[in-house]
Amino acid sequence: MTTKEIKSEIEKALDGIPENVLQEILDYLKVIRSKSADKVKLTKNLRDILTEDKDLLERLAK
Repeated sequence: MTTKEIKSEIEKALDGIPENVLQEILDYLKVIRSKSADKVKLTKNLRDILTEDKDLLERLAK
């Protein structure tokens, strides 16, 4: 996908999102804009791990 196509898809995805959620998304985008690409990738990878291993982490917490 080109950058233009990605931005268009993002705009479509944002249609119908409640205003308070849009503000959270904007705040998040501002945060990641100030981070390096490596840090953004690391954050995404960590989020993926936490999501995939949610059940395991909950069992370990008990």
